[in-house]
Amino acid sequence: MTMAEEPADSDRLRRWRLVLGGEAAASTGMALGGDDVGRDRCLAALYDGDGSRRGGLAGSNPKVVRWLGDIRGYFPTQVVQVMQQDALDRLGLRRMLLEPELLAAVEPDVHLVAALVALKDAIPARTRETARAVVRQVTDELLRRLRNPLRQAVAGSVNRAQRSRRPRSAEIDWPATIRRNLHQYLPDRRTIVPEHLVGHGRRRSRVQEVILCVDQSASMATSVVYGSVFASVLAGLPALRTSLVVFDTSVVDLSEALADPVEVLFGTQLGGGTDIGRAVGYCQGLVRQPEETTLVLISDLYDGGDSRRTQRQIAALVAAGVRVIVLLTLSQDGAPTYDHAHAAALAALGVPVFACTPDVFPEMMAAALNRRDVGQWAASQGIP
Repeated sequence: MTMAEEPADSDRLRRWRLVLGGEAAASTGMALGGDDVGRDRCLAALYDGDGSRRGGLAGSNPKVVRWLGDIRGYFPTQVVQVMQQDALDRLGLRRMLLEPELLAAVEPDVHLVAALVALKDAIPARTRETARAVVRQVTDELLRRLRNPLRQAVAGSVNRAQRSRRPRSAEIDWPATIRRNLHQYLPDRRTIVPEHLVGHGRRRSRVQEVILCVDQSASMATSVVYGSVFASVLAGLPALRTSLVVFDTSVVDLSEALADPVEVLFGTQLGGGTDIGRAVGYCQGLVRQPEETTLVLISDLYDGGDSRRTQRQIAALVAAGVRVIVLLTLSQDGAPTYDHAHAAALAALGVPVFACTPDVFPEMMAAALNRRDVGQWAASQGIP
């Protein structure tokens, strides 16, 4: 072994020692020192044993608060968020998140918001304001990051859709026409021959309709968070009329609350069964001008109702001219699990069916509103 190889091997053993923990760690022959001792203690409290550990964190709230503070000091934010989510799942800490001092110590993220929304009916009065503050902190950050890309993409798309390629004389955009035809300048005549006319286009007499229909079953929790934020942004665009519908076995229309995504989220009920057909049937009743309507169904397509009814309803919407898109997830949680047979049946109707991350959602909506083939757009983005 060369001198250059020793540090790399030592670091590799150190990492294995932290990963293995417990008795298995002895096989590495690596002793921990410095901050690694604290890191090992944090990992042991969460991961030692088979995941049903009853000691350590589950004993008292002060211990949990201290542990939450420790992991934020020892690990980067992304790792902290993963460990918090694991703590919720493995150590039964969901009930402990109902304490305001715990919420103040947690690193806010989308998964925490989903957990709080799922627990909203059990949150005691003294913790509700803290819970809302945490949810607002996350939604404000999402709005800061996602608002401008969505507005720019959608507004640009609507403007392009309104521009005319065969303008009447009163509709010609002369500055744009001159720029478009500069290559047609004739020096001897000191004029431009306009080969292509660019028009302002006639203003639409009808706004475009967007309906977001979001599955609020437990597996779709983070999609509900992102969907609520995006719906709030879309609702603020004057060229669109936006509806947000969430569903399990019942259907709730949250369109009137879209001015505040926090109110939207606390109006959802995460968990429960799923009846996609009932939700799609409700959305059918919202369609006023089919050719001006885009329906985005966000669901993993596990349908507790009659999936064939759902397929007939969506086929009727497509035949009427509604642009229907199915997103299997709207999150950054990786490849989703979904009902492949149901997805294939909808794809056979010409409906684009794919998973979507929040970062590409704005361009996806722009493609839909600009009447592009969303399936081809997804393929061009490398989205399977």
